[in-house]
Amino acid sequence: MRFRVEPRDIPPEMAARRLGKSVAEFTAVLPNLIARGFPRPDPDTGNFDPHAIDRWCDTRHAHLFGGSPATLGARDASTVASERIAAMRAGGRNG
Repeated sequence: MRFRVEPRDIPPEMAARRLGKSVAEFTAVLPNLIARGFPRPDPDTGNFDPHAIDRWCDTRHAHLFGGSPATLGARDASTVASERIAAMRAGGRNG
């Protein structure tokens, strides 16, 4: 019996394709992408996490994915609780 295994990390060639770039184009723009928060490759394998790439792409269009880029990551629980309490006091419901 054979099982298909999807690798968790992908080589630069696949990361480039994920962004619609050739390897040469990807290599040329990678420093700029990293400066904008693009996930760095693993230091040992040189491979990229496709889930992190997708998440980074989502943050570029945060208004389509539930808020600002800051809200896409982990949030401080006290901030979330304060916001919900304020919303309840104002008569609204916030998730």
